[in-house]
Amino acid sequence: MISNWDPQHVRMATALGGGVGGTHDELCGALSGGILVIGGLHGRVTSQEDDDLAYELAKSYRRRFLDRFGDTQCAPLRDGVKAPGGLDSCAQLVEQAAKILLAVLDEADTETKAR
Repeated sequence: MISNWDPQHVRMATALGGGVGGTHDELCGALSGGILVIGGLHGRVTSQEDDDLAYELAKSYRRRFLDRFGDTQCAPLRDGVKAPGGLDSCAQLVEQAAKILLAVLDEADTETKAR
């Protein structure tokens, strides 16, 4: 899917973890990171390019993330992870979020090929 992998991409997203710098006050890093992946794959580089696909995929990812986890902000998600019956770690949430992202991207790819 991502053919030109660069470790710099991971480095750039590192500070998104923990709701931005570990503060737990902002958007979940797994959601933010997924949005960055969508932008990297389908974003525009000039203002003349169409950004509809990137926006649609980002909205779909956010909606599915919210449906699955019940929130998009780090602190309540983290509380749910640590609660009895929760996921036990944010790594498990990130794994599930990545699966959601891959499903969104796969569906978009399938729709594009069908056209």
